[in-house]
Amino acid sequence: MKKAGDIIAQSMVVSQIAAPNANISKLLDLAEAIRLEPDAAEAAFMARELVQCTLPHRDPGQVNFWARTNGNVTLSIVSGVDPRKMKLVGYPYGSIPRLILFWMTTEALRTASRRLHLGASYAAFLRDIGLDPNTGGGKRGDARRVKEQTRRLFAATISFIENMESLGAEGERRLNMPVAAASELWWDPKHPDQINLWDSWVELSDRFYDAVTKAPVPVDIRALRALKRSPLALDLYAWATHKAFSVARHGKPQYVPWKLLAQQFGTDYSNHLDFKRKAKHALRKICIVYPGLCLSDETAGGIIVLPSSVPAIAYRPGKGRQSPRS
Repeated sequence: MKKAGDIIAQSMVVSQIAAPNANISKLLDLAEAIRLEPDAAEAAFMARELVQCTLPHRDPGQVNFWARTNGNVTLSIVSGVDPRKMKLVGYPYGSIPRLILFWMTTEALRTASRRLHLGASYAAFLRDIGLDPNTGGGKRGDARRVKEQTRRLFAATISFIENMESLGAEGERRLNMPVAAASELWWDPKHPDQINLWDSWVELSDRFYDAVTKAPVPVDIRALRALKRSPLALDLYAWATHKAFSVARHGKPQYVPWKLLAQQFGTDYSNHLDFKRKAKHALRKICIVYPGLCLSDETAGGIIVLPSSVPAIAYRPGKGRQSPRS
């Protein structure tokens, strides 16, 4: 049961987010379903490394590379090249590549295979990642944006660089991994329900496959779909599930300063105060759809994750899967 200092009595959440509206009502209805039917949860997974260091929230543009640092680990991304237009394909950013990564990690664990089939039709894939194929093939429709972000993600090379100075040594560890070794996309955003003559698929690179399946963080698909329009909310939800698991396991509360969270997730924001405002808004939504998360914001400089937190999903390791690690 949550204590008085926790961020989250449901009535308080509603008043702090905004006046009650249809979106908040949907969140509250979902929270009630999650509380009453915990066994109805369907697990999705994200690679632990991509929870600790995340993709950009906004488009970095035509830059040589993009990087984000968390502690002694830096995630860097190099875009692939589009030879037809003689420019970079671009960097995956925003909510959509995060939803695709959740799907890819989950599917790789389910099938124990590097080669993933992307549905019988484009519409089927869009539904699989929780989006609507009926928003149209226009520039802002889900179908058009998913195709573009999928191309960017499959063309990217991701690197994790670990600085060893914290261990009192000069040096670094580096893991370079293309996301995809090969892929084929036969998607028409204007006709997403069309059954294609050729299969759309992606074959993950061996190093990327190993990275995403080695120590996955389990989350509840129902919560992902409630938060799907906000990259910050998706990042913080995955972080909260991993952090709650770790804190509950060790039985001690953990204080997390806002400045450290801003360094980890907020490099796309103007300053850490702007990040703090938006992160608190996202966390209030997260706590609605993750009733087992116990946070305290009694300190102005950060939040405290309490050991009374419970995992977002009751995880039962299956074939080809491993339990999350702290």
